[in-house]
Amino acid sequence: GLKNVILTDHCYVYGLLPATAGCEGHKAVGFISHMDTAPDYSGKDVKPQIIPDYDGGDVRLNGTGAMLKVSDFPTLKDLKGRTLITTDGTTLLGADDKAGVAEIVTALEEIISSGMPHGDIWVGFTPDEEIGTGASHFDVKRFGATYAYTLDGDTEGEIQFETFNAAQAKLTFHGTNVHPGSAKNIMVNAALVAMEYDSLLPAAERTEDYEGFYHLTHMEGSVSDASLTYILRDHDAHVFDNRQKTMRQAAKFINERYGAGTVELDIRVQYRNMAEVIEKCPIIVENAKKACKAAGVEELILPVRGGTDGSTLSFMGLPCPNLGTGGHAYHGPYEHITLEGMDQSIQVIRELIRIFGEQE
Repeated sequence: GLKNVILTDHCYVYGLLPATAGCEGHKAVGFISHMDTAPDYSGKDVKPQIIPDYDGGDVRLNGTGAMLKVSDFPTLKDLKGRTLITTDGTTLLGADDKAGVAEIVTALEEIISSGMPHGDIWVGFTPDEEIGTGASHFDVKRFGATYAYTLDGDTEGEIQFETFNAAQAKLTFHGTNVHPGSAKNIMVNAALVAMEYDSLLPAAERTEDYEGFYHLTHMEGSVSDASLTYILRDHDAHVFDNRQKTMRQAAKFINERYGAGTVELDIRVQYRNMAEVIEKCPIIVENAKKACKAAGVEELILPVRGGTDGSTLSFMGLPCPNLGTGGHAYHGPYEHITLEGMDQSIQVIRELIRIFGEQE
């Protein structure tokens, strides 16, 4: 029943539920989720396990025999009595973010059938969020919303409007390879130089909440050539910039020690903290809080310790906080969600639309 439904060459889907009579002048609101699943684990041929009236204990994943343990995922205790949906252990579930797609469509079906007054409601489904490019070709002007929400979080009731500042750093090391029997004062072992570079950075950080980190994601090397790839994350923009400076200073030290051009460093900023944009239009957070209250869902104001399309979209001119979908343990075989959590997320969407529909 949506209008202006478009599938673009870049695999974006847009649609519009036009405003009801009398609400045409209200601010348009959008809801966005992504269709891709994480490349960390297979998402093909998912065989979900559906457990009505879940007892709150450990769950055997029948495809592999692995156990979804309460000791590893304590929030399972809070799901007792619900209809729990898990994987069979051979794939991820895909709730990230097909749950968001399902919740948005279901909420609109309910709104259309109920006749609830509302302004323009835009829907957008994106590809490639999991590799950080989900909003790269998003057409904000075509989308037409003033504000939007991604449905891409965890627990129902989550309202997330602070994200990491994020960058990827790639380093290439060039060595000098000669026979080790006659290598004194000649050989430069690129693999060892790469290890030395890593030792110049702060030790691996175990972080939470607003704490940032350097994270080595890939390494390979030989005597002749080596490479390291890191991701840098921090909520604080000043600390984020200092992390980049630290990496550049370490590269400078290596080149001074082993010769110019021994290491090449390329840092690419991936996204910035959406709070810089969201704080200028607090109505979108306040309305989300009101929607949670009206839906009887506890609001959870949490920083995003990862990326979301909303980070990029906010800086493209579409302020876009993130809301929970009811899922947990994304990106692997222990991913799970509950029917009731999804239902509550749907009610939050409905209440948001109602609230925006009542505001001039």
